[in-house]
Amino acid sequence: MNNYYYIVDVFAENKYAGNQLAVFTNAANLDTQRMQSIAREINYSETTFITSSEENNGGYKVRIFTPNQEIPFAGHPTLGTAYILQQTIIQQPVGKVVLNLGVGQIPVTINYNSGAPEWLWMKQNMPIFGSKLSREAIAKVLRLDINNIDSRLPIQEVSTGLPFIIVPLKNISALKQIELDKDKYYQLIADTEAKCILAFCPETYYPENNLNVRVFCYYVGIPEDPATGSANGCLAGYLAEYSYFGEKIVNIRVEQGYEIDRPSLLLLRAEKNDKCIDVNVGGKVILVAKGEFF
Repeated sequence: MNNYYYIVDVFAENKYAGNQLAVFTNAANLDTQRMQSIAREINYSETTFITSSEENNGGYKVRIFTPNQEIPFAGHPTLGTAYILQQTIIQQPVGKVVLNLGVGQIPVTINYNSGAPEWLWMKQNMPIFGSKLSREAIAKVLRLDINNIDSRLPIQEVSTGLPFIIVPLKNISALKQIELDKDKYYQLIADTEAKCILAFCPETYYPENNLNVRVFCYYVGIPEDPATGSANGCLAGYLAEYSYFGEKIVNIRVEQGYEIDRPSLLLLRAEKNDKCIDVNVGGKVILVAKGEFF
């Protein structure tokens, strides 16, 4: 049985930007080893497999693979797969598509323009705040002067389904200077739950945006990711927790991927109340290609 797939650009305002994703729509016949081999062959940061075209408990079963391993959650694969589900399997406008992922059910809300999906929003799990790391250790990993790190905020592990180390920097010059020291990076993550690093700063390439972000995930086979919904969900929770913009509400535009020529735009919304922090990450999805694996 041949397997059909689609390629989409997620968190992209135009084709050939954002984060690439391959989505396999009839993957029930593929075992774990074959899925991993296909993901390695395609070699995008993630590839997804829809293992049933029928809803189960209100959602569609989806598995996510990096070139190295299966992961329980990732942001741009969630949005991109929801888009393909709506376009190719549901085939009618619906307000919400639910994905059954390793972390549980993740709902994706779809806003339409002239009947076509325009903005997709995923509600992520409530942030979990983990251990705090030293500025000295992170400065060595990123090969930065320690004074480039914003000392007003912690360097901290945060997870909304997949943990990331959140690093606040002072300016875009520091963000551009990052050159990951892989030896020190692997020494660092030997003792952390999070294996990937998100660094951000309040200076941007375009004035309509609020933050610039870079994400590094060597551990899962991604040297630098052009658009990372899961990491930015962690960032949104972090920004609300520490009132980065002066309040517990976040409603911002984030740039990512400019340093690797894959410009991306992510919309972040978060709000902290007495009980929890609600986190939503939004973006656009653009269909680029479709094909068949033999």
